Amino acid sequence: MASTATKPRIASVKASVAKKPLKERILIEFPAAALRKAEKAARAEGVSRSDFIRTAVEQRLEAIAEAEFERELEESYKANAQFNRQIMKEFEHVDREGWEAIP
Repeated sequence: MASTATKPRIASVKASVAKKPLKERILIEFPAAALRKAEKAARAEGVSRSDFIRTAVEQRLEAIAEAEFERELEESYKANAQFNRQIMKEFEHVDREGWEAIP
């Protein structure tokens, strides 16, 4: 009996999740000149102003994430530099043998 009572609840939760909007409407202030340029560019690309601005924001967020990844990668290389040099030194003779074997 408990499982029967649970099923309608699960279905209603799934139904409410499915109705949740994927986008949210916002109101932003924009400099008039920038808005005119955005509208003109959107028309030239054949997209709506909203799509144009949304894409620009998504691209900027992607660039920020990529820059953060690059910064973390650089920090990692710097933090492991001594260890990497040690490994390189340990395998130096193997590398030399490999290069000398190349005709």
